[in-house]
Amino acid sequence: MTTDSTTLSWVKSSYSNNGGTCVEWAPSSVSATGVVPVRDSKDPRGPVLSIPAHAFASFVAGVKSGDVAAI
Repeated sequence: MTTDSTTLSWVKSSYSNNGGTCVEWAPSSVSATGVVPVRDSKDPRGPVLSIPAHAFASFVAGVKSGDVAAI
């Protein structure tokens, strides 16, 4: 799926602490598409990863539980 990243409402990760290495996601499109758009905030015109919502939810749960290491 290709996503027009200019029309999405992007949200920075709460873990970004404004250090420049931030991940952004566009939660408003998830319910309509079932896909979570993710991008690097340093390159807003760069590529967007399209991750299935169930896989993204599993990833976030793994990070929160400590089963997946956050970098």
